[in-house]
Amino acid sequence: MIALTWPHPTPLHRLRAGPKLLVLLLFTAAVMMIDRPAVLMGGLAVTLALYALCGGRFLRGGLRVLRPVLPLLAVILLWHLWLGAAQAGAVMVLRFATAILAANLVTMTSRLDALTGVLAWVAAPLRHLGLPPATLAMAVALMIRTVPVTADRHARLADAWRARAAGTPRWRVVTPTLLGALDDSERLAEALRARGGLS
Repeated sequence: MIALTWPHPTPLHRLRAGPKLLVLLLFTAAVMMIDRPAVLMGGLAVTLALYALCGGRFLRGGLRVLRPVLPLLAVILLWHLWLGAAQAGAVMVLRFATAILAANLVTMTSRLDALTGVLAWVAAPLRHLGLPPATLAMAVALMIRTVPVTADRHARLADAWRARAAGTPRWRVVTPTLLGALDDSERLAEALRARGGLS
């Protein structure tokens, strides 16, 4: 999961989006190539230290993005334990957790327009292939914006289910969540068309 930009300024907000995205790319690539749990734990500790540098509330807000993926990480770890490959499971879980937290750190400390500006600049050569960079940047921006909104809708639907029925909602709230996301997409498309689309 990815969070929206943190509303309160932090030391990391002062850094430009371009360098942060480059560091994120290199850091994530390194994390995916490392297969030693101790080293990966060090990378996770560095990531958490950067969160803590921005304050306790920022750290708690950032850690909330791991909640939806905790069941998946638990399944991955248990599966590897059952296979007798505990180290491989620990490596995979640490990789995923560190990569997700690092990506979330960048989105929380960068303005959306700054991120899309960098993406449009990087995608500029694709103009020769018929793909407008502004369209690609807008698509990424909408994805970043939609992910936490959809996650929040899913959480609210799950809470509503638990308030009215016994047991856990599980798959029962997936369909209304997807329908809500499709409805949002349709209204967003109408709003973009009403404003002349993308320039």
